[in-house]
Amino acid sequence: MRPTLKRLLLLALLPALTACEYEGAAFLIDGRDQSISLVREQQLFWDDEVSQAIVVSRMPTCLRRYSIKSGVAGSVKMEVFEAGDMLWALKQGKNWYLAGTERCELQAWKDAPAEPPGRLVGTFTRKADRLQFVAADKPATPIKPTGQ
Repeated sequence: MRPTLKRLLLLALLPALTACEYEGAAFLIDGRDQSISLVREQQLFWDDEVSQAIVVSRMPTCLRRYSIKSGVAGSVKMEVFEAGDMLWALKQGKNWYLAGTERCELQAWKDAPAEPPGRLVGTFTRKADRLQFVAADKPATPIKPTGQ
């Protein structure tokens, strides 16, 4: 094989050797300055494991990324519920997380209740072969502390 043909073959195979899933979707809260995003990245195309992270943002105050439990390639469902003042509960399978947009914090919720803490605001899911946030019936508006 000539060197040029080898390079072309390598370039043609390169997309197959890279990640199959690298995408994110955002739940925009009360405009664009406040959001919770789910980011997913598949490191190797033959591996079903997908690294996941939650990005909690309230601009211009804070923006933080937190790694969470890995997911499975091509399949995702994470529900988002109201949980209090600038607080959101995220449920993915048996895993619960609490995200606070006041200081851009996230923590695993070890002793989550059997029932969701509040109204479902939407779900991160795959739709039309893309990761999307699908809002529930009514748009979410954060509960703001008194005096703000």
